[in-house]
Amino acid sequence: MLNPAKLLSLKKDWEAFSARHPKFVQFISTVAANGIGVGSIIDVTVTLPNGKTFQSNMRLTQEDVSFVEGFTKNM
Repeated sequence: MLNPAKLLSLKKDWEAFSARHPKFVQFISTVAANGIGVGSIIDVTVTLPNGKTFQSNMRLTQEDVSFVEGFTKNM
């Protein structure tokens, strides 16, 4: 069960993040609107200030999609 105080804090944090990174938030919204689901691959690359990069990816399973759907319904 979610703590209401933590939920309010999370909402404020999300609003601040969205204000700092509007293009990323729009990207996530566009991906979600286009039906991300089972079999979708999420690929992440992180580049550190020194130029070193790290990359990983994952293919979504039904359990992953169900988890995200359940989490977002409780927000």
